[in-house]
Amino acid sequence: MARDERVTLLEVHQALPEEQFQSLKFLLEGQVPAGLLLPASRPELCRILLQRFPGNSLGVTARILRQLGRLDLIQHFQLPLEEQIPEETPWEPNGDIPKARGDPTSGCHPGGIPAPPVNPRRLTEKDLMQVAQRLGKEWQEVGILHLGLERSRLEQIQEENPGNPVLWNFEMLREWRRRERHKATVSQLRSCLEPARLDPGILDFLQSLQGD
Repeated sequence: MARDERVTLLEVHQALPEEQFQSLKFLLEGQVPAGLLLPASRPELCRILLQRFPGNSLGVTARILRQLGRLDLIQHFQLPLEEQIPEETPWEPNGDIPKARGDPTSGCHPGGIPAPPVNPRRLTEKDLMQVAQRLGKEWQEVGILHLGLERSRLEQIQEENPGNPVLWNFEMLREWRRRERHKATVSQLRSCLEPARLDPGILDFLQSLQGD
């Protein structure tokens, strides 16, 4: 079965034109670190997906193909139907979740393990600004370790908004929301920030939004 999954996955990737293959990698950034994705060839990306989403690599790929409008490939390779694909937890670890590094699961990165959503409400810009006002000077640490953003992007945000730490925090959170798209919910952000060393008031604030 593992071999069938590997062969099918590679055939799906090889069926994509180069532009769509690069789009596939871009859309996977919320679940796999960009440092692994960007240089990956098609066989290397297959290995990454098989390792990180054991038993569900085809399901994860099918969800991205839907976003790319390639329903023809889903049908041709008989990939899992959407209702069979877990939405918030796209991979099923074999009983063991590494505690030290965390896992690059949906929306959360090393250090953050998402909990089942309590309230699927998406975050508004007002919500993000209120969180930004509570974040401290360790915003880059939060962005890299817990939101999975690239240091270069955070440095760019800092250059674009000189001397305004609240705007740095706000733009960082907007970048995370832009990347996560429909998964950028209150509960998702709270799950990502829970392991971080933050003012407890941030989690309390997000908890209050979940109860709205």
